[in-house]
Amino acid sequence: MPSPVEFYFDPMCPWAYQTSLWIRDVRSQIDLEITWRFFSLEEINRPEGKRHPWERPLAYGWTPMRVAAWLRRIDMDLCDRWYAACGHALHVEGRRFYERDVALQLLDSIGAPSRAWDDALADLTTHDDVRADHDHAVATYGAFGVPIIILPNERAVFGPVVVPAPAGAAALRLWELCIAYSEIDGLFELKTPKTHADLRMIASTFQPYLVARQWATIQNPAP
Repeated sequence: MPSPVEFYFDPMCPWAYQTSLWIRDVRSQIDLEITWRFFSLEEINRPEGKRHPWERPLAYGWTPMRVAAWLRRIDMDLCDRWYAACGHALHVEGRRFYERDVALQLLDSIGAPSRAWDDALADLTTHDDVRADHDHAVATYGAFGVPIIILPNERAVFGPVVVPAPAGAAALRLWELCIAYSEIDGLFELKTPKTHADLRMIASTFQPYLVARQWATIQNPAP
């Protein structure tokens, strides 16, 4: 039986995108079954007085996740490919996947139904799917951001936060490290301080995202 993994993402997040590259590489080497689930940075970091993302006609991460929810009802693999396409568009090419024209091109590239964007946004229950995942992550795991992965032993891990995403043998070693980490009760955090060289490398990797994004970064403290 494949090992089950849940992966909470917001396509806006450059960190989650790198982790998604890593977990897909691990999946190519061992038998993983990834369930893609939604978490909204727009909601968790919403300034007081600003409308919730489900109250806005277009929200940068929330709207594409509604499309992902519609696709997930059809096939988890379609949801997987949509997130991969959105992530590559924003974080590699600097293209705004939440703009309709770009989104339609991306949907066509992954073989999604031609009506996916319009039908997903016309179906108000896609709001419910995204919100249910988000609320579950907050209530059950104390989620405050992404990436969050739920490992086969059902332990939630924030991260791994890694740039650039390791591949091949290095990806598998990181997977084994995450499994070992998850088996130690009371272990909540390991963190490497970032040097100036590290920050320059991260800024270079994130450059397409930084140029394309139309939002300010807000990070509320964890509850």
